[in-house]
Amino acid sequence: MSENLKFAVIGGGSWATAIAKMLCVNLSEIAWYMRNDAAIEHIQKYKHNPNYLSSVEFDTKKLRLTNNINEAIEYADYVIFAIPSAFLDAELKNMTVSLADKIIFSAIKGIVPETSLIVGEHFHIQYDIPYYNIGVITGPCHAEEVALERLSYLTIACGDPDKARIVAKSLSGNYIKAKISDDIIGTEYAAMLKNIYAIAAGIAHGLGYGDNFQSVMMSNGIREMKKFIRKVHKMKRNINDSAYLGDLLVTGYSVFSRNRMFGNMIGKGYTVKSAMMEMSMVAEGYYATKSAYKLNQGYGAKTPIIDAVYAVLYEGKDAKAVFKKLTESLD
Repeated sequence: MSENLKFAVIGGGSWATAIAKMLCVNLSEIAWYMRNDAAIEHIQKYKHNPNYLSSVEFDTKKLRLTNNINEAIEYADYVIFAIPSAFLDAELKNMTVSLADKIIFSAIKGIVPETSLIVGEHFHIQYDIPYYNIGVITGPCHAEEVALERLSYLTIACGDPDKARIVAKSLSGNYIKAKISDDIIGTEYAAMLKNIYAIAAGIAHGLGYGDNFQSVMMSNGIREMKKFIRKVHKMKRNINDSAYLGDLLVTGYSVFSRNRMFGNMIGKGYTVKSAMMEMSMVAEGYYATKSAYKLNQGYGAKTPIIDAVYAVLYEGKDAKAVFKKLTESLD
């Protein structure tokens, strides 16, 4: 049972903080790795993360805080990675311990730029972790609402349903409901793609498009997602399930969505560089856009929304002109 298993959280951002909060409700102790020494000292002294979800108060007796990734991994049976995908490869290169006997769960919504792989595939191919020891934690869920203890839903995907149930039980609580899935690849790609569509929603809002257009774009987005995922990993799935459609909607519409915020700034005329400098958090969809676009050159799925976001972010095309053209391809 989960009570006898040890968990480690890798990352110091908002999702890592939210996951640590959820685990601490059900477990007597967890290891938590973050690079920021000042943040560790602050949590130890004041019981909350100074940089992310600062309203969350921790019982520090339950935390084994460390700035050594090897120490955290060595401690745990289950290792949950919750750092931006753009920085995952660099963090993993600091490891000297083996992951061979660990169960790896990813709460990362993106593609690893160095390998153009989703995180589960990266661990499988680069570290020879079998798929039955790899899992994914997806929404629909914003870390900020976990901090506010608002009712939230998680999807826990793993090839081994028993491992998925253990993680689901360890994260569940009065305001957290978790269900399991066997669609590791599909849910992880959906978690990556929805960030691109959220950027598109933000760009549209920044350009002055209203809710009527947003509804059309989101409905086209879920169909585009279905086409893309079916090309990558064809299996029986209901794309209208919360792990796909629900996660897309919350990321596309929520005021907490950093990807929508990033897109909104682009739509208002910010350059990519200036928008990134203004934001204190990473917009995963920026990196995901390039990876998804490049991957789709081989798959050939019809993805006008991804293509439009790529044209704006990476080809420097005028957002107003690109989205005017996009409106003609949606239905």
